[in-house]
Amino acid sequence: MDTTIFLFLLQDGIINGAVYALVAIALVLVFAVTRVILVPQGEFVAFTALTIAALENGVAPATPWLLLALGCLAAASELIRHFRDLTLRRVARIMLFDLALPVALLLLTQALAPMKIGQVGSILLAIALIMPMGPMLYRIAFEPIAHASVLVLLMASFGVHFSLMGLGLLFFGPEGTGTTPLSSQSFSLGELLITGQSVAVLVVTAVLLAMFALFFGRTLLGKALKACSSNRTGARLVGIPISAAGQIAFALAALIGAVSGALVGPLMTVAYDSGFLIGLKAFVAAILGGLVSYPLTVLAALTVGFAEALFSFWASNFKEVLVFTLIIPVLAWRSIVAPHAEESE
Repeated sequence: MDTTIFLFLLQDGIINGAVYALVAIALVLVFAVTRVILVPQGEFVAFTALTIAALENGVAPATPWLLLALGCLAAASELIRHFRDLTLRRVARIMLFDLALPVALLLLTQALAPMKIGQVGSILLAIALIMPMGPMLYRIAFEPIAHASVLVLLMASFGVHFSLMGLGLLFFGPEGTGTTPLSSQSFSLGELLITGQSVAVLVVTAVLLAMFALFFGRTLLGKALKACSSNRTGARLVGIPISAAGQIAFALAALIGAVSGALVGPLMTVAYDSGFLIGLKAFVAAILGGLVSYPLTVLAALTVGFAEALFSFWASNFKEVLVFTLIIPVLAWRSIVAPHAEESE
């Protein structure tokens, strides 16, 4: 391996690692607030890329119908669980968020899709369609069992993942597709060719991470989420609604997944099931970061991206296996140095 090849591999590793960092940050956020390992985080990424591709081709995507289906399930779930203590305010919120919003986005998408509203418009519309899915999934699958063990929540998370994969095949079909790069420009840095898409990925990732740092450090809502992640019981005792915190965490995870999908679309061919591998590699980074530290998670994601690039060069047939084996020494070390403790609320 000469210097030029190493620089190309380093570039690929940093770009892939930046995307993994965003997805891993979402996993850490959701786990810290709700104790849910969000296996279907990758579906937010894949569905966003597929939605943008359809909008760029002037075709109305099936995403609004998926959102409407999830909204109906979320509304039915909440109405059944709170049947005895329903209030007019709760019913109005259910009708507005779970039914009126998906219908409005469905009509808006069908009206705008044939117009080919441009790249920025397609990305914003795709984010608007994907982001509400996060709170809906939380209310459908996780809020009813919020006090269950982490293992039960993990099993539910896998169930949601397989359900969304099946729905993705139904709504989007088996064909993969890609999206238009955010920038078609490129420039040379010595022997290294740097594309505008690579720069866009790094800039968007850096800006989003900075915004989240400010959100958790400076805003009351961010501090409330940090309180939930530190001590759920204490947060509930001081008046922080745990259910609302869970929905906000899932909404932020869906937002991050949607932005990641917009970044990933030009880099690879995305199909309905492509999100699983992306989410799994991000999970490796989250594990390396301990599922608690956001800076360590970002560094671990960049490490995973660079390792994947090296494995692709040296042993491309086994790169996925080699990437996933990175967590084995970390788990072994943690099992030795960290004493086992029973899960407590």
